[in-house]
Amino acid sequence: MSKSPTSVVILGGGIGGVVAAREVRSAIPADTRVILVDRQPIQSFPPSYTWVMTGQRQPAAISRDLRGLRRKGIEVVEGSASTVDVAGRRISGEGFEVAFDYLVVALGAELAPEAVPGLAGEAFSYYRLADAERLRDELETFNGGKVALLIPSLPYKCPAAPYEGAMLLDALFRNRGIRNRVELSLSTPEPQPLPVAGSALGQAVVSMLERKEIAYHPQRKTTEIDRAAREIVFEDGAREAYDLLIAVPPHRPPAIVRESQIAGPAGWAKVDSGLLLTDAPQVYAIGDVTAIPLFDGMMLPKAGVFAHAEANVVAHNIAAEIRGDDERRRFDGHGYCFLEVGGGKAASANGDFYGQPRQVAMKDPTRLRRLGKMLFERWWLWKWY
Repeated sequence: MSKSPTSVVILGGGIGGVVAAREVRSAIPADTRVILVDRQPIQSFPPSYTWVMTGQRQPAAISRDLRGLRRKGIEVVEGSASTVDVAGRRISGEGFEVAFDYLVVALGAELAPEAVPGLAGEAFSYYRLADAERLRDELETFNGGKVALLIPSLPYKCPAAPYEGAMLLDALFRNRGIRNRVELSLSTPEPQPLPVAGSALGQAVVSMLERKEIAYHPQRKTTEIDRAAREIVFEDGAREAYDLLIAVPPHRPPAIVRESQIAGPAGWAKVDSGLLLTDAPQVYAIGDVTAIPLFDGMMLPKAGVFAHAEANVVAHNIAAEIRGDDERRRFDGHGYCFLEVGGGKAASANGDFYGQPRQVAMKDPTRLRRLGKMLFERWWLWKWY
């Protein structure tokens, strides 16, 4: 009896999953199967959701169909996986079952607005494409009042996004000539913006907010939303009124990961920080679904740039093992991001998040850096689909 072809299964078709599937497919023999599983065949580019919010992008411009990857030799399975059987080496869901030799879990974080009483259905958001569209429509008819931006809990993905969103809203209201009728504030349980990046970078972001007259309230932990009073209730008893509430939905690990043997104490996938291997042989996890502690107890941020880099490492190592090569790569913790500030400008931050101490620096906002952000979006959507 002939041996079944080796199967590499990627669970999740977001940034990390697509990069892993493309890279491993290009590096292994044609008789090896590469299978991408996702419940949603139409994927979009999350870094552009703020542009959808402000009407600068239409959803179709940043959306792609995973099924197009079939032309590149990748099998695409449409379905919601419900069980990962590590011992039995298979994934199952309603109406399908997929066996694997190698598994890459790239499911991201699950959004759970219901985790904060009163938040679901009351707050707007731009952490999903449909939510960004809904917020865009609301902003089109908003003519003034108190806009409260809220980070109710940690962790959350793309740590710069709430701050970028606040500054883009400031620019939007200025362009519409109503900024003098809008009060903007941002509340967070964090001690400063992007705390993992260091105090200097955090203070630079605070200064940007101050110059734009965006009130900033750190170390505020949300307990509930009082919908009748239209107020945010904080743990210390303080309350903040709003006319428009825009929140980062609480994040949690997907149930399929929380209930599996690859989960760590908090339910996120536990991995080796360099190889991204879980405790299960030939099972990897990348991106937002993981929790990677740094040397001082802080966590590696959940961000697409890390998911992308981790996917490259994992794809290379899986391909090397299949081919019988000895070379292995390790994820080195380097990352970067753009921080758009309005006025056609963007700052950028980059550094070594595995460094001891961490070395993360910010470059001042310029029009050229915003152009870089735009070109990166176009390149990414062209390159990986």
